[in-house]
Amino acid sequence: MRALGPGSVSSFLKIILDVIYVGLWVWVSLLAIFTVAVLLLSFNPELITAKLHIGSAIDELISKGPLFAGALGAWALLSGGWMVIVERLRRVFSTLTAGDPFHPDNVRRLRVVGLVLAALEIGHYIFAALAKWLAPDTKIVDGSFSLSAWFPVLVVFVLAEVFREGARLRREAELTI
Repeated sequence: MRALGPGSVSSFLKIILDVIYVGLWVWVSLLAIFTVAVLLLSFNPELITAKLHIGSAIDELISKGPLFAGALGAWALLSGGWMVIVERLRRVFSTLTAGDPFHPDNVRRLRVVGLVLAALEIGHYIFAALAKWLAPDTKIVDGSFSLSAWFPVLVVFVLAEVFREGARLRREAELTI
């Protein structure tokens, strides 16, 4: 099976990335709606108590509602970062499907993927520190350093440089007679 061009593995992977991209749009939209709903209900619990008869759960909603909304918001930001990554990879795979792997824009796209991966990992540390500070009795997320999280960041930046060199060589080849 071919790696590049129409009907290749890259075209199959692009279709998968397209489906994931649409799913992420739906997911981020739902998270945003739930975040706003939780914030509204935590600051104005009468909206829900007028319709439903909830006992002691309302006190927990009032006390932990903003924290829960913050966690949902962080999850939406994380998912938004994954949307950016998937969108850039879709564009890279579009050029692979077209048979043009060393398209000059792929370098920038891969650098953006690397930067977003790094930002997501740094955001993970920030979220873990905030969670530990705001809810010390609850283990929400582990904020320890992970080499396996930083390795893909380095790999993507190296691949971006490989694509940059390939694009440079292609430009040189086009100039030769």
